[in-house]
Amino acid sequence: MDRRRILQGAAVCAAAAFLPASVRAVAASTGETDYPQASWAPASPSNYTEAERPSSRPVDLVVLHVTQATFGDTVGIFANPAKKVSAHYVVRSADGYITQCVREKDIGWHAGSWEYNTRSIGIEHEGWVDQPAYFTHTMYERSARLTAHVCERHGIPKDRAHIIGHHQVPGSDHTDPGSNWDWERFMRLVNRV
Repeated sequence: MDRRRILQGAAVCAAAAFLPASVRAVAASTGETDYPQASWAPASPSNYTEAERPSSRPVDLVVLHVTQATFGDTVGIFANPAKKVSAHYVVRSADGYITQCVREKDIGWHAGSWEYNTRSIGIEHEGWVDQPAYFTHTMYERSARLTAHVCERHGIPKDRAHIIGHHQVPGSDHTDPGSNWDWERFMRLVNRV
């Protein structure tokens, strides 16, 4: 085992301490993630649709969200079969730690629109739209790397027509990621990767 794998394992173990016990139990069933820097904490199968994307449906969008909850609570919500909601990834505010909850091949229930869910990858960001302190430099950097990776894997252009906010989904009543999200900065970081 190389040094990098050992360090990654240690980081995952340390990060797990920030999750509630119920989420840690679910996260214990580890698996390979689509993004190598992510940990795996699966959403309940009741909260997403199994698919074989992109062969069954093309993926041409990334939808950015803000959780309106803490990182641990969000991962716990996705693991709760009664909630009927999930996103592919959750990014923690303080350190940019990333957890994958739904495989990219599957359809997360995050956009509030079946059409947009079927064609997108959803990325949640810990925080509240009216509290810009949650949008840390590290969160922007790590989320931008994740977004660039998703775009490269699926052939999605790295532009605002294909990387959108939840508020841009037709029919959505959501405002996230909100007016405090720095789109110019984020897109510059995505395109720098």
